[in-house]
Amino acid sequence: MGPDLGIGLVWFVSFLFSTTVHEAMHALAAWRLGDPTAYNGGQVTLSPLPHIRREPIGMLVLPLLTSLTQGWAIGWASAPYDPYWAQRYPKRAAIMAAAGPIGNVLIATSALILLRVGLAIGLFIAPDRITFETLVASANATPTFLTILLSVLLVQNVFLGIFNLLPLPPLDGSAVLGAVVPEPFAGKVRQFSSNPMASTLGLLVAWQLFPQLTGPVFLFILRLVHPSLGYN
Repeated sequence: MGPDLGIGLVWFVSFLFSTTVHEAMHALAAWRLGDPTAYNGGQVTLSPLPHIRREPIGMLVLPLLTSLTQGWAIGWASAPYDPYWAQRYPKRAAIMAAAGPIGNVLIATSALILLRVGLAIGLFIAPDRITFETLVASANATPTFLTILLSVLLVQNVFLGIFNLLPLPPLDGSAVLGAVVPEPFAGKVRQFSSNPMASTLGLLVAWQLFPQLTGPVFLFILRLVHPSLGYN
């Protein structure tokens, strides 16, 4: 049986919104810290259009294709920055890098609060079968657009935030790592991260590593949503 197209579209919309926020946070942090590159490119915005224009395959084509064929969205995006600014101000560059995952944390936290409030007032209940898309059900025990959207926003943004913070190039965690370790090692991290082969290797390792984390991370999400149900 193929994926539910309606749920796939929810994953796509969630991905588009979440990735836009992620990149806008990068652009905003860089602008406020002295690098106007992304600001001048129009990326300090919650409109997805400038981000799609920069990465049409990663922001639109691939996530839409995977949403409709696999039932979940995968893709990528990027915000431009001045590498000379990043080299001169590594700690500012680290804040810029961390700002994207922070955006995902803010979305996930908002979705979690709405889910918990809905459960507290009886608008939502724990479903008979829990999946990424059905952390809760409506009061009559069926999933609705709202329950699916909030569930996907929470799960997707927790996953996006953690994935991007893996300390591997070209992910955001690599830039954050380069600013918190001693300078001699930090210079080697930055030099390694700027190598295209290192970025390719880092992505391959990340894609092999991250699936091992999804189970424990999803269990953590369930405990946040339903702390009294004792998931283990």
